[in-house]
Amino acid sequence: MFSSLASENQNPRQNDILAALPPEDYQRLLPDLEFVSMPLGWALYEAGQKLTHAYFPTNSIVSLLYVMENGSSAEIAVTGYDGLVGIALFMGGNTTPSRAVVQSAGFGYRLKASALKREFQLGGKLQQLALSFTQALITQMAQTAVCNRHHTVDQQLCRWLLLSLDRLPTNHLKMTQELIANMLGVRREGVTEAAGKLQAEGIISYSRGLILVLDRPRLEKRVCECYAVVKKEFDRLLPQRHLHESTVAPTLRDRQLHVYLRE
Repeated sequence: MFSSLASENQNPRQNDILAALPPEDYQRLLPDLEFVSMPLGWALYEAGQKLTHAYFPTNSIVSLLYVMENGSSAEIAVTGYDGLVGIALFMGGNTTPSRAVVQSAGFGYRLKASALKREFQLGGKLQQLALSFTQALITQMAQTAVCNRHHTVDQQLCRWLLLSLDRLPTNHLKMTQELIANMLGVRREGVTEAAGKLQAEGIISYSRGLILVLDRPRLEKRVCECYAVVKKEFDRLLPQRHLHESTVAPTLRDRQLHVYLRE
């Protein structure tokens, strides 16, 4: 599935939750962590399916989607190196009505359900971090619902771009227009129109399926308050990234985001 070189360039500490574990806790968990490739569009689990693993992304992004009976869907939350996928395993259930799909390809580590539950029940640092992340994730889900109901597609796209940018250790994100539309719960044409408006204002460059964020501060001014609410809660509840900052130049705010929209 992946090359040995990819594995050599990755380590569990590239995930913020795993990085924040005390040495003793980390070493106890390390033998159970399995390095996995996370290709674009891979479903980590389906709605109603029993979860067998929790996933800790390192340089990938996973979207939690709610899928309707008619097949339409909308993103309710997004997780990257800042968290984990599979909170149902320690929240009292082994299934969830949402679907988890890789939004941006990369890598991560997975942990068997039994190992996660064992560590969680010890009541140590992993339990604290997992519960704090869950609280932040609930905030993101609630804010996403409000945003989808009350804000324009333009604002939703700005929010999506910023949330994605914040969760990537690199500045590239490969994504189809259809997948973006499915996550936002809008028509594909709506995504194209919204991107065109941002380009007209000089906030992004949009050409031949490529979106380049030219002015992040202006993008933040254009976005609705939902982005700031979610970011503030994650910053308050979770440890701040320190390992990746030296590999991304110069800062998160100054980075540009390339989004390849394959036709």
